[in-house]
Amino acid sequence: MLRNHTKVAWRNLLKNKTFSFINIVGLSTGMAVALLIGLWIHDELTFSKNHANYDRIVAVMQHQTFNGVVGTQTANPYLLGEEIRDKYGSDFKYVVMASWENKHVLAYNNNAVSKTGNYFEPDFPEMLTLKMLKGTRGGLKDPASILLSASTAKALFGEMDPIDKLVKMDNGTAVKVTGVYEDLPYNSAFRNLDFMAPWALYLSNQPWIREMENPWRSNFTQTYAQLADHADLEKVSAKIKDVKLRKVRAADAAFKPEVFLHPMSKWHLYADWENGKNIGGRIQFVWLFGIIGVFVLLLACINFMNLSTARSEKRAKEVGIRKAVGSLRGQLIMQFFSESLLLAAIGFVGALVLVQAGLHAFNDVADKKVSIPFGSPVFWLVGLAVTLFTGLIAGSYPALYLSSFEPVKVLKGTFRAGRYAAIPRKALVVTQFTVSVILIIGTIVVFRQIHFAKNRPTAYSREGLLLIPVSTSALKDHFELIRNELVASGAITEMSYSSAPTTDVDAINNGYTWKGMAPGAQGNFGAVSVTHDFGKTINWQIISGRDFSRDFASDTTAMILNESAVKFMGLKNPIGEIVKKDGQPFTVIGVIKDMVMQSPYKPVFRTVFTLDYNAANIINARINPAKQTADALARIEDVFKKYNPGIPFVYRFVDDEYATKFDAEQRIAKLSSFFAVLAIFISCLGLFGMASFMAEQRVKEIGVRKVMGASVFNLWRLMTKDFVLLVVIALVIAVPVACYFMNSWLQRYEYRTEISWWIIVAASVGALLIALLTVSYQSVKAALMNPVKSLRSE
Repeated sequence: MLRNHTKVAWRNLLKNKTFSFINIVGLSTGMAVALLIGLWIHDELTFSKNHANYDRIVAVMQHQTFNGVVGTQTANPYLLGEEIRDKYGSDFKYVVMASWENKHVLAYNNNAVSKTGNYFEPDFPEMLTLKMLKGTRGGLKDPASILLSASTAKALFGEMDPIDKLVKMDNGTAVKVTGVYEDLPYNSAFRNLDFMAPWALYLSNQPWIREMENPWRSNFTQTYAQLADHADLEKVSAKIKDVKLRKVRAADAAFKPEVFLHPMSKWHLYADWENGKNIGGRIQFVWLFGIIGVFVLLLACINFMNLSTARSEKRAKEVGIRKAVGSLRGQLIMQFFSESLLLAAIGFVGALVLVQAGLHAFNDVADKKVSIPFGSPVFWLVGLAVTLFTGLIAGSYPALYLSSFEPVKVLKGTFRAGRYAAIPRKALVVTQFTVSVILIIGTIVVFRQIHFAKNRPTAYSREGLLLIPVSTSALKDHFELIRNELVASGAITEMSYSSAPTTDVDAINNGYTWKGMAPGAQGNFGAVSVTHDFGKTINWQIISGRDFSRDFASDTTAMILNESAVKFMGLKNPIGEIVKKDGQPFTVIGVIKDMVMQSPYKPVFRTVFTLDYNAANIINARINPAKQTADALARIEDVFKKYNPGIPFVYRFVDDEYATKFDAEQRIAKLSSFFAVLAIFISCLGLFGMASFMAEQRVKEIGVRKVMGASVFNLWRLMTKDFVLLVVIALVIAVPVACYFMNSWLQRYEYRTEISWWIIVAASVGALLIALLTVSYQSVKAALMNPVKSLRSE
């Protein structure tokens, strides 16, 4: 019986080639979208699961209250890890302190590479269960050691055995290679770790850490831990809640530091915090794309339902004859399900081909490295389930509808589908375009929000501005020589140091006080140390007062505030005011316009700028606009290598750095637009098929109307008005739904655009035009047909 059903289904597909082609293309596209989204979601949900201790690894974080608002951060005092180990060691298997990922220059003989790495306590490789290719996980117990990733080891040593070789870090400290580990997967929280160095080495290279007067105030390290097998995360988190509060001084206790544990399973998808509460994060995109995937697949199923039921009169006699010769309704249902399952199976094969062809482009847009796991039995089981689900959903309505025909009426020729038979089909078409229009409006709003934030004035000039990391002490020692030589050559117009790039504020400090400070106010500000000429280099905008100047020796105790800082302090005439930092007085000499240094979607944070040549981490250099960029860069590289030989010249354009702030939103926008286009395509396929069928059904009516004098325009209007009405109904439903959800999405951003009227008009007109163009081909083709041919048999 099954073989017979399959054979009949195959014959029907071959007999109705247009119907079959539309359905197969639609199902293939819908299933390809579902498959791509499935691979993306799987990658998101398995983030960092490559670590054997995934369920027990946690990040130690803290909440602090600033002026009534609870802020959440991963940065901790460097003594926190040691305190947790000493007081709560039985609840943890490992507690590890770590610095922050940063670029460093690694050199072996004459070969030097710039790689991203970090300093960790010795248990970190064991906690991550690194797969060691050479050496052991315990290599970091040697304070002058280093562990390299396989790709870094190859870049430095080629095919040589790197174990026990000496590598120079930042042209200074020599460390011994004690291990090589397999590169961490792309969907890992630590995927950028090209090397790991010992925490003891970090402390020895940073003597200021041990010399800090109040080490519990400064938050500049990360803390990771692995819970003991018997420990409960919630209970342990409650235990360590006040571990920092008990150590800080009375003044700092006002910030109410509250330590807690954040599990690795939530690092990636639940990374957003608001006023001390976790508000999700990327998990919203997992749900969003999951819903989109289901709806796009349903759009393809709707095409099958519509075209199958539209052809009901053609298949009515087949049903009547089958019933007359004894076929049961259940057997007919099986026959129609066989057809839909066969189409779904062919569609799945087509989907695999489409996904494989477009996977590289998809990975580029989504910033992923996913692939089709052809060797996984689970994948094929899921694929089979999706195929069965698609076939059953697509074939359910046609099977139940077509098998219900009464054989007497059908064979007498009195069967008509009825005036209400088309209502379900129309409802499905409305559903298709409703989903498509919602996706179109959503995509436009996302792109508009990105454009709105990108065009926000940053209050400094990014064009031609370079960020050059201070990788070695040689750059600090020869800074003035490098600057003078480059300015004299005309390659740059100005150069300066800063403790942070112009695209970020690395330090948030407290302990600031000022005259008229409100009782209970907490003086926490973004703090950036700069050198003379910093303002000239980045072209910041001074509103009042002056810039730092070499003509004033007193500027070593001077301070420049941004507008937000002045507003927060409530200073009416800030120039000349005294602001104290932990009791040390600074004189305000200038106020600058708020620079967008952090998120372009949030208000600018209050920030103070002070002079400090010892805190330099970044060299800022402005390329001379009169020079070709390539020529200027070549000259800058030559001078840097002259004073910093053997070290790669590494730089970044501020424009590029600023653009990365929009990466997440842009990826979502591009993926959404891609899925929206495919949704429209699938909907139009169905519309095209319906128009073809209606034109075929009404061919004699059109012939009669032409003979009676109807024009081509009149016939076109007759054929398209029903479809236009359906699209208009879809717009009436889609517009308020899209506006509601997109307005909710925009509330996530403090600096946001609005849903303008033209977005609604553009999406509506676009949907109508697409529908008209899709239907018009068949309508005009039918209207132009010679009526002699259509009426010959009458």
